[in-house]
Amino acid sequence: MSTDIPHFDINIKLETPEDDAVKLVCKLKSTWPAKDIKIKYFTAGISNFLMGCYLPEKPDDIVLIRIYGESSELFTDRSAERQAFNILHQAGLSAPMYCTFDNGMAYGYLKGKPLTQKMAIHDENIRKLIAQEMAKLHSLNGPEGDGKKVLFFFKKMDIFFSLCPDSFPDPEKQKIFQTKLGSKKAVQEEYDVLRSRLEKMDCPVVYSHNDLLLQNIVYDEAADKIGFIDYEYCFYNFQAFDIGNHFNEYAGIDEIDYNLYPNDEYQLSWIRTYLECYKKLTQPSCCEVTDEEVRNFHLNVQLCSLASHYFWGTWALLQAKYSKIDFDYLGYAVIRFEEYFRRKEEFKLMLEDMGRL
Repeated sequence: MSTDIPHFDINIKLETPEDDAVKLVCKLKSTWPAKDIKIKYFTAGISNFLMGCYLPEKPDDIVLIRIYGESSELFTDRSAERQAFNILHQAGLSAPMYCTFDNGMAYGYLKGKPLTQKMAIHDENIRKLIAQEMAKLHSLNGPEGDGKKVLFFFKKMDIFFSLCPDSFPDPEKQKIFQTKLGSKKAVQEEYDVLRSRLEKMDCPVVYSHNDLLLQNIVYDEAADKIGFIDYEYCFYNFQAFDIGNHFNEYAGIDEIDYNLYPNDEYQLSWIRTYLECYKKLTQPSCCEVTDEEVRNFHLNVQLCSLASHYFWGTWALLQAKYSKIDFDYLGYAVIRFEEYFRRKEEFKLMLEDMGRL
């Protein structure tokens, strides 16, 4: 990655972030008068604390300041995140990274509005743009370069499990944990079943975003362009993971509704658009997409949808232990695991119908 990204010895306190945030921005934007800098707070994230600094006369020139979540360094590779910024910015897929500071980073603003469920699900043009942008990302070489695409999904899951609590000191949380999930051992045993199926899946490994919930996708209407933001979890993964995860995220976070998970007809059309673009980028001499390719990839998406639920369910368990953000992480973990088991049964029936179980 580029070596000219500065680091400042500033620790921005969540209780009183404004003064230190303005001080940091003045180091990055020396012509900005400190007294004129305005601050906007973003509340959509459940991993970090995010604020934007700007001048009123230039509302689109925003310096985003992210304060890392409590103990997030235990399960987030900040070096890999900086590499992701560099790789994606060079490819024209992200805003620049400006600096790091003791408990966070500052970076540029990618113009656009976060997607709503209506935009992502029902707007055919936006759906197509998302699929194409994802194909562009997946066609990039990550930090290891071409030919060295090491799958990090299992490694990440191992880290998550090493940090997950065996129990909760809060009696109410412990009761929910035992009643809904049984035990950490039970969660791990089911993961072993999932992992054995994933290891047998015939699916390429590509550089992936891995966290494409709707708030991490922005649409610039004037330019008719989609952009992805937040690269904390960028690493090599199964090609179908970003897609299965994205479909899961149609359900939302605050008011979760998995009835919004798209049906097969919707998915097959979406996947065809994605594969057509991906092939043009990676195999321009052979870019025809067959029905069989779409159907086979669709199966991988269903399995990766299950993997996505397990990934974020386990992540939420460790967040319930470490995070100080006001969010019901344990309740969210339960929802993700319950949906995993419901979808697992549907997936088994699908395989039986196709004679593949």
